[in-house]
Amino acid sequence: HGYFLRAGDPNLPIQYEVQSLRDGGSFSARRVIARQHDKEIFTLNASFQVPEIGFEHQIDMPASTEPDVLLSELDMRRRFKHLIPEKLRDQFTRDRPIEIRPVNPVNYSNPDVRAPYKQNWFRAVGELPDDLYLHQCILTYASDFGLLGTSMLPHGVSFAQKGMQVASIDHALWFHRPFRVDDWLLYDMDSPSASNGRGFNRGNIFNQKGELVASVCQEALIRKKPQKPA
Repeated sequence: HGYFLRAGDPNLPIQYEVQSLRDGGSFSARRVIARQHDKEIFTLNASFQVPEIGFEHQIDMPASTEPDVLLSELDMRRRFKHLIPEKLRDQFTRDRPIEIRPVNPVNYSNPDVRAPYKQNWFRAVGELPDDLYLHQCILTYASDFGLLGTSMLPHGVSFAQKGMQVASIDHALWFHRPFRVDDWLLYDMDSPSASNGRGFNRGNIFNQKGELVASVCQEALIRKKPQKPA
């Protein structure tokens, strides 16, 4: 469970402090503090478990369009790049390490009002080695893509619009079963609530066999800044 405390500077190195909280027979816990300019920008509490055999159940994978018939988000952005604000155009159309194929694409420049629910297929670009920890790290990175915007769907706004202040506040992730992130994964997302300038988002991630491999929760700042008087 991570908390984003301050904006980071991508041009500076990040200092990480790892605190050992507990080492038990089945579970271990660590706390991580990330700093820049001697200030905390991010904190993380992580729990690790020795694999074991136990009770098993999961929800069913929801119906979805197969990824092979969908356009990638990058292809759509490049096709309609003239609609992307100029200051965001290069960032939004550059090559990315994660390929995303939206089941129900959103026009971020002029979003319509819709229910707070969406699906994306995603996978890492290129084949990865057989290292579960590497696949988990990459899925953690990818799990932030698209989730925040779910809470803005009922309001017909997006992060790309003028006057919107949008940021992740916290992000929590649970791994349920082994998976490969270089195979297609379905990200099924919803937002049960938004209030007080915050949007609450949830996601379940399934592999193509229908196995629930991870679950995500996130609270985000979704604020429309008041216009300055003329």
